[in-house]
Amino acid sequence: MIEHIESPRDIKSLSISQLNELAKEIRNEIVDVVSKTGGHLSSSLGAVELTIALHRVFDAPVDKIIWDVGHQSYAHKLITGRHKEFHTLRQYGGISGFPSRDESEYDAYNTGHASTSISAALGMAVARDLKGERFKVIAVIGDGALTGGLAYEGLNQTGFMHRNVIIVLNDNGMSISENVGGVATYLNKLVTTPVYTKLKADAWELLGKLPTELSVKARDVARKLKEGLKSFAIPTILFEELGFRYIGPLNGHNIKTLIENFEYIKKLNGPILVHIITEKGKGYLPAMKESSKFHGIGKFDKETGELVVENKKTYTEIFSDAMIEFAAKDPSIVAITAAMPEGTGLDKFRAAFPDRFFDVGIAEQHAITFAAGLALQGLKPVCAIYSTFLQRGFDQILHDICIQRIPIILCLDRAGIVGADGPTHQGTFDLGFLSLLPNLIVAAPKDGQELRNLLYTAINYDKGPMAIRYPRATIPVEDTDYRTPITDNRIEIGEAEVLKPGGKAVILGLGSMVYTALEAVKDLDVEVINARFVKPLDEALLLKIKSQKIITVEENTIIGGFGSKVLEFYNANNIYPKKLLRIGLPDKFIEHGARDILLEKYGLSPDGIRQKVKEFIG
Repeated sequence: MIEHIESPRDIKSLSISQLNELAKEIRNEIVDVVSKTGGHLSSSLGAVELTIALHRVFDAPVDKIIWDVGHQSYAHKLITGRHKEFHTLRQYGGISGFPSRDESEYDAYNTGHASTSISAALGMAVARDLKGERFKVIAVIGDGALTGGLAYEGLNQTGFMHRNVIIVLNDNGMSISENVGGVATYLNKLVTTPVYTKLKADAWELLGKLPTELSVKARDVARKLKEGLKSFAIPTILFEELGFRYIGPLNGHNIKTLIENFEYIKKLNGPILVHIITEKGKGYLPAMKESSKFHGIGKFDKETGELVVENKKTYTEIFSDAMIEFAAKDPSIVAITAAMPEGTGLDKFRAAFPDRFFDVGIAEQHAITFAAGLALQGLKPVCAIYSTFLQRGFDQILHDICIQRIPIILCLDRAGIVGADGPTHQGTFDLGFLSLLPNLIVAAPKDGQELRNLLYTAINYDKGPMAIRYPRATIPVEDTDYRTPITDNRIEIGEAEVLKPGGKAVILGLGSMVYTALEAVKDLDVEVINARFVKPLDEALLLKIKSQKIITVEENTIIGGFGSKVLEFYNANNIYPKKLLRIGLPDKFIEHGARDILLEKYGLSPDGIRQKVKEFIG
């Protein structure tokens, strides 16, 4: 059946039994493709019936459906004419793993980060009203995204402006991992105490059947009684107090129920919040058992659910092991993450030190300021946050951390090219936005052992904050001593190291590009230096090599990155080296594709660097 679905129009005439069969086919297709490409499996499996019901009732692309985050949009892609290309999901040159306006007219808004949908939906609705147009705007947001502050800013304004906006709350009790915080508790109360919603709906329907004049008076009395009823059944009705009409909770896997309710909701005016209950990973047993593992997963055996893994350790695993080792010796170390315990490797820390682990939900701003409070009372907070998501906490890093010189440690996983998740997830800007801030140390390790050493250094540095960035990659082959227990192996702040002598030019490599640069010039008369730090730079070394040809290599955009900092240093000191070549990523958003393919494309492979160096030194 799925092969005959070219657009949402093709499901309008299908029976409920046919739609249920289509849901099974979509799930099979998603599992089959993601097992080969990797991707966001459990989120998309949980939203299949919801997606079918939305496209059955509403008329996209005229009606705007905005998927918050977008990691649940695979069924949406299959229904909107991308079935033939679905096997290219997240592959270089293939379709994106997230909604993309460049890819389809059915993708109303580009997403990838959480909590944006409500604000975008309100903007579209206000523009619609100002232009005198008539279409529906639907934001689909998960309960995990409701831990982000932007979602509440959107809710606050949407309820106040009273525009026709439909918000579908897809509640599966999960973010990437199990949901945390008061919002999760509140939503659970709504699900487990449906008496208020049921009683209100029944009473409202009954009062509406009275003669008109009497009905109006009866409903007016009912409104006055509502507060008492709410207090009896549920302590606070958050959404209604914000100005929304709350409908639910509804079974998010019952297509018939969803269609009937959406047909009713479609006729209503004002802001509506529809509470849908779904199960993450629905229909695929391994994902239902371990929904966090299958949230964003690599290639796996679809029969068993077992991951296809490399034997080499990743930077994330090195960080995870080091955190446990250091925390066992230092009780003041605490760990913070923003809904990413598994992704950052802190799930093992949580198991070892549950009282010293804090998952704050999708709330990076809060994570940083929360860490500031911990540090001011003598603890040593380590915040492990993906590079792309740390962008949301920029003001807190500036205002709450750097100005006060508060010693917290920022560990930026997924720095540089992340790969298949594309422009919203590439960590290619952190060197620029972090290194412009006073009082912040910014470093990048070349391998696993150096990551451990830099983390140890940061934990024992009390003069201010320090950021350490590392890639989503396995550690280099040359790195073999990462298991060495650390007693006191600190690195001097700002100190670089010479790895290979040479005379014709000097390469200043940073982080993930150090071993790549070594491989590139292994048989050339070129010096290779591991810079280690972007801020502060090793100024003594830069002065020493000022008369040579210099090449900087970084896995970051060259605009405002490491190479720019080297140029700025020489310029500020009225020093003009013979020539300086910056090698890095261009001034653009990097598309999705495998990391090795993208590194090759943008000249950050050994061959790419070698060619540029040879041309540069003649």
